[in-house]
Amino acid sequence: MNAGPGRAELLVVGLAGIGEVAAGDDLVATVLSAVDAGTDGPLRDGDILVVTSKVVSKSEGRAVAATERESAIREAAVHTLARRGPTRIVRNRIGLVLAAAGVDNSNVEPGEVLLLPVDPDASAAAMRDGVRERTGARVGVVVSDTLGRAWRMGQTDVAIGAAGVRVVEDYAGRRDAYGNDLHVTAVALADELAAAADLVKTKLAGRPVALVRGLAHLVGDDEGTARDLARPPEQDMFGHGAQEAVLAAVLGAVDQPGRYEALLDLPPDERAAALLTGPGAPSLEPAAAAFVERLLGVTLAPTRP
Repeated sequence: MNAGPGRAELLVVGLAGIGEVAAGDDLVATVLSAVDAGTDGPLRDGDILVVTSKVVSKSEGRAVAATERESAIREAAVHTLARRGPTRIVRNRIGLVLAAAGVDNSNVEPGEVLLLPVDPDASAAAMRDGVRERTGARVGVVVSDTLGRAWRMGQTDVAIGAAGVRVVEDYAGRRDAYGNDLHVTAVALADELAAAADLVKTKLAGRPVALVRGLAHLVGDDEGTARDLARPPEQDMFGHGAQEAVLAAVLGAVDQPGRYEALLDLPPDERAAALLTGPGAPSLEPAAAAFVERLLGVTLAPTRP
């Protein structure tokens, strides 16, 4: 968009008229039709499309029976970070940390749940390429999904797939307006695009796609993928919940880390007995066994200031 000196402007449009998407639907054609109907002209070079993962998953046939929900979560998860009752926070196969591995029953037919796209970055690339083939426009695509935040209440949309759009702006090595050197500042641009788009898409309005116009400088052929935003486990300072961290540490100390997932499936008050008795139980002195039992029986809760 045009802006006067010193001004920056951004247009974000939630596209109406997309309707229900089914397995095998041509999502590119559906989105282009919505763009033509909902904006003042066709797509332009530098436009960015933010597409809710739900419609991508539906078009890719990722719906399964609700009775398969638990098995779908287990299949998608590679590690459980925390569990409280039925709520399970996991790291999935593409590096996302989220509840229930992203398996969701909102905005789907009764009796079904929807899995995330197998490879959201590939899905974004396919849409970007499809748009360019049909319109000639050089656009960026972000596939978004809703995630919670470890330190704050509520949820926000983030990028789980991206193609043709810069996902991170690294400010390390630059100086701020006061001359201070920046060392670690890196702006998660793709996540910010996803969150901005959700303000106009919303959760209940039936607008699963938004057009972002005014950030053409972020659009290019090789600007990274959303997977670049996933923090590697070895760099994650908050890789477990409090109780799960104790369990993982105890299992590491007795050289049985492979039992983590199985013990985590048990109620907390049954884990010590399952670890210390029966086949595969570690050989511990009575005092050590009693200490392990006490550790696993502690309920950890944050203290309020």
